[in-house]
Amino acid sequence: MTVGETARRQAQVLIFDADDTLWENNVVFERVIDDFLEWLDHPTLDRAEIRTILDDIERANAVAHGYGSKVFLRSLAECLERLRERPATDSERKEIDRLSVALIEHRVELMPGVADALDELAGRYDLLLLTKGDQAEQQRKLDACGLLHHFRAAHIVAEKTVETYRWLVREHGFEPSDAWMIGNSPKSDILPARAAGLNAVFIPNENTWVLEDDELDPTDAGVLRLAAFRDLLRHF
Repeated sequence: MTVGETARRQAQVLIFDADDTLWENNVVFERVIDDFLEWLDHPTLDRAEIRTILDDIERANAVAHGYGSKVFLRSLAECLERLRERPATDSERKEIDRLSVALIEHRVELMPGVADALDELAGRYDLLLLTKGDQAEQQRKLDACGLLHHFRAAHIVAEKTVETYRWLVREHGFEPSDAWMIGNSPKSDILPARAAGLNAVFIPNENTWVLEDDELDPTDAGVLRLAAFRDLLRHF
C-alpha cells in the first residue's frame, strides 16, 4: 500500500500549518533582508558572510524572544551593531524601520490552489490549523486570510514541539495515527509531528526560512511528499 493510499484509508483529521503553507510569508522577510544587505554595503564582508551572521543572531533571538516582525527587526539591529562594533544610531534604526515597512503593509497572499482545496477537504475531514509566532501578528493574518470558516479550531503557539502535538491530540481527542500534519517546515511541521505519532505531509516552499530546514528520513512511510498544495486532493 502506498503512502497516498494509506492517507485515504486512515485520515480523519488534517492539521494545517499557516505561514508558507497556506500563504506566502518568508519571501517578504527575504526581500527585506536583501534590501538590508544592500544598504549595509560592508567594506570587507560579502552578502553571504553577513547573512551567516544574521542567521546566527536570528537563531538565538528565536530561542530567547520567539518569532515575528518585532523579533526580526531586533535581529537586524543587532546584526548592524555587531558589524559596526557600536550601538545603532537613531537614523540607522529609522532606516531599518523604513526597510521593514513591507512586513507591516504586506497583505495575506494565499498559495495557489489553497482556497479551492480547503473547500473540498473541509467537506470530508475535520480540519485544524496550527501556527506559531507572535500572537497578535498571527491573529491578524488569520483574520485576514478568509479561510477560518474551514477549520474547527485554530491555534497559535509559541513553538511547535513534540509536546505541542501531543497536547493537540489530547485537546481534540483524536488518534495520532488518524491525523496528518501538513506543512512546509521539516523542523516545525514534520519531525515533531512524526515523533508524536502523527503522519505528515511535506509541501516544500522554496522560500522557507533557513532556520526551519532539517533532514527528513526518505524511507519514512508516514511522510507524504507533495509538490504543491492542490496535490492534496489526489490523496485525501
